[in-house]
Amino acid sequence: MSEDTIARARLGTDGPLVGVQGLGCMGMSEFYGHTDESAARETLEAALDAGVTLFDTADMYGRGANEEFLAPFLGAHRDRITIATKFAIARGEDDQFRGVRNDPAYIRQAVEGSLRRLKTEVIDLYYMHRRDPAVPLAESVGAMAELVRRGLVRQLGLSEVTGAELREAHAVHPIAALQSEWSLFSRDVERSAVGAAAELGVAFVPYSPLGRGFLTGSFRAGAVSDGDFRADLPRFSGANAETNEALLEPVRRIAKAHGATLAQVALAWVQQRAEVHGLVAVVPIPGTRKPERLRENVAATRLTLSPAELALLEPIAGQVAGERYPDMSSTSAARE
Repeated sequence: MSEDTIARARLGTDGPLVGVQGLGCMGMSEFYGHTDESAARETLEAALDAGVTLFDTADMYGRGANEEFLAPFLGAHRDRITIATKFAIARGEDDQFRGVRNDPAYIRQAVEGSLRRLKTEVIDLYYMHRRDPAVPLAESVGAMAELVRRGLVRQLGLSEVTGAELREAHAVHPIAALQSEWSLFSRDVERSAVGAAAELGVAFVPYSPLGRGFLTGSFRAGAVSDGDFRADLPRFSGANAETNEALLEPVRRIAKAHGATLAQVALAWVQQRAEVHGLVAVVPIPGTRKPERLRENVAATRLTLSPAELALLEPIAGQVAGERYPDMSSTSAARE
């Protein structure tokens, strides 16, 4: 492994080896304002060059547009890429959200659509994006397992489930990865999901490990651009934003001591959760659309924080103002 290539980790007990940091591709299609497509494609190539091999999308990102955007890149490098996509969040033709669907008929329909848009014969890691408690989990995971038997999907994943739900699903079919929000600002997954993942040998894939950009130190209240959904997130508004900005001070101090950026400290913290909690692997998927930011993020895999520094960061999450979403009903925290 060269100095410029990141280490690798295994997803689950028998899943693929991937770079220890992945790339979240959601923002390349929507949610964070205007995207420069040329820069986004350059970012994909820069990621692969750096050893990033797990690329994460979902059928609801851009209502399928993100999967279509990734298709040429995936086709050009199919043997080097682990592609992850998700189903469950239904959207209408008018882009409005129609709810969460976990029923087997919908799952079969969703996977065919994702395969078609990605222009691939198999999805490496297929996630249930959100849980619909009205549908028995065994029924949903059973339908997902059937996709593995049919050769349409290689590994199964879940997103935003509790520890009890992860155990129930894993008993139906092995789960390779659990994806949930986990960062210095968001640690509700540690209530039960992290422990269950460690017990079962399930890899953890933290999304929004940079607190949707807040942990980079670059966010300023009132500076959200048109089309940026963070304008509606409680942590980014008014007094909450001011409170949360003050919480970055210890992150700044540690970053200065290492000659690093705030983002690198935040990512290093997430990465070290594997050792702290005994997880088989932690593979965060920070999202970016810029090659220079990608390289900055990847460099965080070579940063190790001391026990004293970890202790300094420990109280932050408990002081954060505002919830992760305006409506937390579809998160695992709502079902704990």
